Amino acid sequence: MELLLPHPSNSTPLTVLGFLDRAASVYGDCPSILHTANTVHTWSETHNRCLLIASALTSSSLGINRGQVVSVVGPNVPSVYELQFAVPMSGAILNNINPRLDAHALSVLLRHSESKLVFVDPNSISLVLEAVSLFGQHEKPHLVLLEDDQEDSSSSASAASDFLDTYEGIMQRGDSRFKWIRPQTEWHPMVLNYTSGTTSSPKGVVLSHRAIFMLTVSSMLDWSLPNRPVYLWTLPMFHANGWGYTWGTAAVGATNVCTRRVDAPTIYNLIDKHDVTHMCAAPMVLNMLTNYPSRKPLKNPVQVMTAGAPPPAAIISRAESLGFNVGHGYGLTETGGPVVSCAWKSEWDHLDPLERARLKSRQGLRTVGFAEADVRDPRTGKSVEHDGVYVGEIVLKGGSVMLGYFKDPEGTAACMREDGWFYTGDVGVIHKDGYLEVKDRSKDVIICGGENISSAEVETVLYTNPVVKEAAVVAKPDKMWGETPCAFVSLKYDNNGDGSVTEREIREFCKTKLPKYMVPRKVIFQEELPKTSTGKIQKFLLRQMAKSLP
Repeated sequence: MELLLPHPSNSTPLTVLGFLDRAASVYGDCPSILHTANTVHTWSETHNRCLLIASALTSSSLGINRGQVVSVVGPNVPSVYELQFAVPMSGAILNNINPRLDAHALSVLLRHSESKLVFVDPNSISLVLEAVSLFGQHEKPHLVLLEDDQEDSSSSASAASDFLDTYEGIMQRGDSRFKWIRPQTEWHPMVLNYTSGTTSSPKGVVLSHRAIFMLTVSSMLDWSLPNRPVYLWTLPMFHANGWGYTWGTAAVGATNVCTRRVDAPTIYNLIDKHDVTHMCAAPMVLNMLTNYPSRKPLKNPVQVMTAGAPPPAAIISRAESLGFNVGHGYGLTETGGPVVSCAWKSEWDHLDPLERARLKSRQGLRTVGFAEADVRDPRTGKSVEHDGVYVGEIVLKGGSVMLGYFKDPEGTAACMREDGWFYTGDVGVIHKDGYLEVKDRSKDVIICGGENISSAEVETVLYTNPVVKEAAVVAKPDKMWGETPCAFVSLKYDNNGDGSVTEREIREFCKTKLPKYMVPRKVIFQEELPKTSTGKIQKFLLRQMAKSLP
């Protein structure tokens, strides 16, 4: 057959932005966003509002050009959801930033990204103003105040006086007839996300329109996301754009339930009030829900996708006993979200709950839209044996892998190597059935007397103890052994007493389930373990604490 070349009619660049046009046509009168008693938008309204903001960004007064960076500092509120579409619809590159950073870290990111404009939530005003004050001679970005419903409206009003523009104000200057700017090629950057920085300095991950499209569609298929679900935003939108579901919910006409607060009472209340069907949550959020003293079984099942850290089987089992149907995925900021998932097999349905949870705690197989996932021996470069024992580095290959790190060619080359694989830095195994299981971050592996100890494996055992609420294991320097495992534990106080458990009792419990060399030599009790805003335990802080221990 002769070679036929692409034609404009069959080679339109892939982009998720068109999902919003379709949502306005198919689901126009259906609710798109719910937030407090005062905010209820339809998909037709959300589409119109996004066009107005996109138009205003390109106007002469703001002057944002194609390819320039626009940042967003805010929680899961309607305006932040709208900006996931509006910013790239203007031709700009979207940069979501964690509002829990300190001023110095935020200043570094804003300068590194060369952000031209920053949308700021009222609760982050002082943070952003302090960050911008550290710019020195660098050009300062234009600041726009977001105006979502606030519990304290007086504070929002006083804060608005410090800003030249407000979100609703620039929206009024927009044109609803605006033709949003399609990418000239699907390889053009769409978002700039910074890694969480739990293990190293943050890096700017550049993702193309193509990568976001591939990730989003693949995630929707993998989760079997139905038409018109009710989706609760417990996962921060600033965390890898909510794993692509900021755009995916538009494709299926979902009702997005927004919330500033992510705590157990709020989550249970919103699930009950709005008949929530779907939500994403880090394992620590699931742990919080299962340890809530006033918890009770859900009226209707809620589909939960968890990722971000290896979830202990005990947490999955407890969550499912309450009515949460937990799915499990694996990905990184560099892949835009989960690209591996524990695809469920019908023959597992009849296993006992703990065994089902153990299988579900594995990360699984590549999603349908991703090319390959493997575990390679770092010494030989070959795939490890599929025996669930042989450990290697997890490597990935697929359409949603980043274009690279912004302004960091060396960092990009170090993980996107000439053999065609993206090297994650995560350590894992592959089981006989081909399912991948993450064992640890490479920096979290503890080398004790020449033996490699998976901190995640020790944590999994600790979570099976009925008195343990949270657990994290890190390396503690040791003159004889090099490193020894040190456990940081918080205890439940609503379960059989006051939580008074000794270090010896925790160690003795571990001895019944682990080889002796893996048993923590030190157990430190804390009321709460330090976490990032996405629910990951901040092991780098615990490592620093472990270094200072006698």
